Amino acid sequence: MTAKEEWFRKEGVTLEFDKTQVMELMKKVTERTMRLDMTWDWPCGVAYYGISKAYEITGDDWFLQDMKARVDEYISIGLPKVWTVNICAMGHCLLTLYKATGDERYLQILLSKIDYIRNDALRFGDHVLQHTVSADNDFPEQAWADTLFMAAYLLLRTGIELNDADMIDDALNQYYWHIHYLQDPASGLWYHGYNNINKDHMSGIYWGRANAWAAYTMSQVGVILPKAYLYPKYMDIAGSLNEQLSALKALQTENGLWRTVLNDPESYEEISASAGIAAAMVTKANPLHRKTINLAIKGILDNISPDGRVLNVSGGTAVMENIEGYRGISRDWIQGWGQGLVLAFLALLLEAGSRTGDGAL
Repeated sequence: MTAKEEWFRKEGVTLEFDKTQVMELMKKVTERTMRLDMTWDWPCGVAYYGISKAYEITGDDWFLQDMKARVDEYISIGLPKVWTVNICAMGHCLLTLYKATGDERYLQILLSKIDYIRNDALRFGDHVLQHTVSADNDFPEQAWADTLFMAAYLLLRTGIELNDADMIDDALNQYYWHIHYLQDPASGLWYHGYNNINKDHMSGIYWGRANAWAAYTMSQVGVILPKAYLYPKYMDIAGSLNEQLSALKALQTENGLWRTVLNDPESYEEISASAGIAAAMVTKANPLHRKTINLAIKGILDNISPDGRVLNVSGGTAVMENIEGYRGISRDWIQGWGQGLVLAFLALLLEAGSRTGDGAL
């Protein structure tokens, strides 16, 4: 047992799971994920991020083999000619593959996505990325929490890898303004979207997966950004995350999960949101979240089928017009983002004993 693991045990923050079971589940979820014929877009991007995370934390090349072969197949067939904010999510696995193999092909495709984000993607106000899902002006001057995972977090990861200060600053600026536009200071929760033209949050829903995108990506900043405390905007990220997780802790269901509309008892429990939120808590390593995480572990594991399918994951969801729109989204089908967020959660469990919290931050 390492010194940090011993500290965790003494402080009573040991998480309750079996490492062998978690590793087996990660492989089953990965195998089921690779059976999906996902195209080069955000569902695949989130799914392959989860596989990449499993590789990075375990160091097991098994997780990369099929994913690398599929990415190489995509490249040989031909990639989309136009990038969007959502499509940029595929950059996450490219970064992992580049770091693992040194193959410049992956870096060049990744850099084309970064160039799009930095120079061509639609922005508004203080250079805030507008959420886009196609070549059209899909949602004029709208900020969505999804953008943090698809683009801002990718900018940050790439900027750190390439030691590019401007890229890091752009990424932190995205976090800063998404916090400003999307987090409700009264509740600590995040709205799904913000319309800068109307200056409102549209339907004003606290959507579960939006909060997962925010919580998960914010939790990673302090882990991957060297000397994060020297960046003023990181203080906003840390403060935002602290308030959000405190609010989310109070909204966990008795099954250890979170609902697709967080504060709506008539909404169903949703696993991609639950995995992203729980993963943020694991990363944050606040001992006051131990019971919440342990309850989430059981709830999430109960929603993985024997063949590795993550169950009860809501389908693709725009900013809906009302609460009934969110309640009515199907959760009957396997989704790449459910597979990926659960893989990220399971992988983070394996290193939980070696991570301490970030103190006053």
